[in-house]
Amino acid sequence: MNEQTRHSLFPAHCQVELPPDIHPLLESVNAYFVYPFTLESHVLAVESNRRATIAAHAARREAYLRAHEDEKQRRKREALRRIAPGFEPRSAPLVPVKTGPALHQQQGEGSDVVADCGAGGEAQPPRDVMDDLVDKLAALESTADSR
Repeated sequence: MNEQTRHSLFPAHCQVELPPDIHPLLESVNAYFVYPFTLESHVLAVESNRRATIAAHAARREAYLRAHEDEKQRRKREALRRIAPGFEPRSAPLVPVKTGPALHQQQGEGSDVVADCGAGGEAQPPRDVMDDLVDKLAALESTADSR
């Protein structure tokens, strides 16, 4: 394009004139600040429904998490009961109970202890569990050596 064509398309001296009755801004913007109170009941109803839904979801989530935790605890108790029947983590520790021939042997030894207490006049102090274990291991060794 040459210099003359460019000037004819976009003349620098030409300005756009607006009609006198058109103005880009209103003189007062107060007309734009009108609040439609007709929508308020709708907004409040939607908000209360939203809050109720969120509360219901939170309650369901809490119930699910509680049920999941209870299930984990139940499985743990079942596993412990498979190892030690009758075990309950919240109760007192289990005490071993002797059955069968060991029970009859212990009852025979118990009558000897009662006879000893009656003959001496004084009760013997209770024996320590470790002392009992050592005595029983020694008895097992002696029976194994005698065979």
